[in-house]
Amino acid sequence: MQQVLVLNASYEPLNVTTVRRAHVLVFKGKAEVIEELQQELHSAMDTYPWPHVIRLIAYVRVPRSVQRKISRRALFARDGWRCAYCGTTAGRLTLDHVVPRSRGGESVWENVVTACAPCNHKKGNRLLEEASMELLHLPMPPAPVLFIRLAAPKIPSGWQPYLASWGSATAAA
Repeated sequence: MQQVLVLNASYEPLNVTTVRRAHVLVFKGKAEVIEELQQELHSAMDTYPWPHVIRLIAYVRVPRSVQRKISRRALFARDGWRCAYCGTTAGRLTLDHVVPRSRGGESVWENVVTACAPCNHKKGNRLLEEASMELLHLPMPPAPVLFIRLAAPKIPSGWQPYLASWGSATAAA
């Protein structure tokens, strides 16, 4: 299925959508085609450009306070598919709460990390200090571009200029 990159009026990447949805946005005057593919879309009476990147005409305010839901795939991608404690990429990866939920830790981006099974087992239900463990990096919400990279794991070269300046998502994503 062909995907289309959707940019805000400010050229900030917002989303990935289908060709059909992108064409409807363009046809209704809500977006413009910034990049198109060689092939064309055909209807019974007309021919239209095949959108590859579209930009919304009106700016859509994206509330940064609303955090995206945590998924294992997004978490592992944010952490580069490596354990936040020992750095290994081998073995089974798990989700770990830095401050355990049983001790008041919340399921928020700032409190969850990727952990290999041995590190997760070693830490258990303890705080980092109690387990004599340290994080290799502080957990934080991922850049919005990460979710675009997850929606389209193979990023088309035509999208690169629009994604490069909006935060680096992990290349492994």
